Amino acid sequence: MKEYQTITEVSGPLVFAEVDEPIGYDEIVEIETPSGETKRGQVLESEDGVVAIQVFEGTTGIDRNASVRFLGETLKMPVTEDLLGRVLDGSGNPIDGGPEIVPDERRDIVGAAINPVSREYPEEFIQTGVSAIDGMNTLVRGQKLPIFSGSGLPHNDLALQIARQATVPEEDEGGDGTEFAVIFGAMGITQEEANEFMQDFERTGALERSVVFMNLADDPAVERTVTPRLALTTAEYLAFDKGYHVLVILTDMTNYCEALREIGAAREEVPGRRGYPGYMYTDLAQLYERAGRIEGRDGSVTQIPILTMPGDDDTHPIPDLTGYITEGQIYVDRDLHSQGIKPPIQVLPSLSRLMDDGIGEGLTRADHGDVSDQMYAAYAEGEDLRDLVNIVGREALSERDNKYLDFADAFEEQFVQQGFDTNRSIDETLELGWDLLSTLPREELNRVDEDLIDEHYREDASAVDAEAEEVSAD
Repeated sequence: MKEYQTITEVSGPLVFAEVDEPIGYDEIVEIETPSGETKRGQVLESEDGVVAIQVFEGTTGIDRNASVRFLGETLKMPVTEDLLGRVLDGSGNPIDGGPEIVPDERRDIVGAAINPVSREYPEEFIQTGVSAIDGMNTLVRGQKLPIFSGSGLPHNDLALQIARQATVPEEDEGGDGTEFAVIFGAMGITQEEANEFMQDFERTGALERSVVFMNLADDPAVERTVTPRLALTTAEYLAFDKGYHVLVILTDMTNYCEALREIGAAREEVPGRRGYPGYMYTDLAQLYERAGRIEGRDGSVTQIPILTMPGDDDTHPIPDLTGYITEGQIYVDRDLHSQGIKPPIQVLPSLSRLMDDGIGEGLTRADHGDVSDQMYAAYAEGEDLRDLVNIVGREALSERDNKYLDFADAFEEQFVQQGFDTNRSIDETLELGWDLLSTLPREELNRVDEDLIDEHYREDASAVDAEAEEVSAD
């Protein structure tokens, strides 16, 4: 192994060195500083005689006297089932005080693309215990469903709730015994947020079935580009080699994209939209497309990436590109948050493109699709009427319109509102949906099958509602 002392320039997280042999792209590098400290890096660019190296631990202490060694291999993640219950830093090193990891094997973190022919279509329900997701924007195994949030909104609380509560229902009832695991990858979070995450994982016992990767805000930006790849490599091993159903939660993808922009600026690349690299779409797709199921394998990788939209703008490049690649989105809403709704999920702009394939008889319940469609329509009408009330006042509306207004209020206060510690089964969610729909006149339920209305509609709910109106009129 050759050792070079030919560093010509240090620029931000990048080190440029002269070499006299071909160096491979993504090759791992060790840089030894004059003080004896060894830092790891990765080849970002390799041209005739010069290589650009991105240093994971930051370039502090590196000067022209530092030594550079090229290891001849790409970055690999040591994978084993024993990773469950462990907490690692953003580079995959244990930080929980536990023993060193003895891997079954070491896997390339870039991963192999899943052949589209061998992909199995995602159509099996994952229960998150959150009504606004399970009932209205259902998550299925192998899907990638991002959460679009904003600065200061409780997306971390929602992420923890999903990590804590997510299950595969038929496994709980004694199915084929496939286990469920959560991979939690945090990028660019504060120490305070990291402490909250760990306290919650330990308090609830969720850590036992989880692998946590922590990249903090004061860690180098370059490490942020590695963290999600380490997390997904671990997920693929547990899913496709060990048969786990793995839920990967990545927060915050905005910090990841900022790291890409920082590295691009250091390389003096021509910027794309709003200064982000032109290849950001490709880079995000390399992460998101690692979700899925493979024919003949028991396990699955499901992704919930979380991103904070700068300025709450969903046309910003990060949410915009994410929306193109993924199968829907869940919106965390600032207005609902200000009203004290927890979790503040706004169902109207939210979407799960694979929902229809993961619900219904044999998967959730026969009435799931109809209930969801009817509640969506009723809530949308109630929202429109709220704008009208601001102009003409409630007294000018008809009795029917007032019922829809009441429905919209009840939908937010009873269905969406559940707190961050309540875990609702899909049956509880759908029964709550019928309670709400039963406050509307039966003839208004034009999106629900007549047989389902006969079976589930609560005649007494609308009667009680009518009596209450009569009493208030008297």
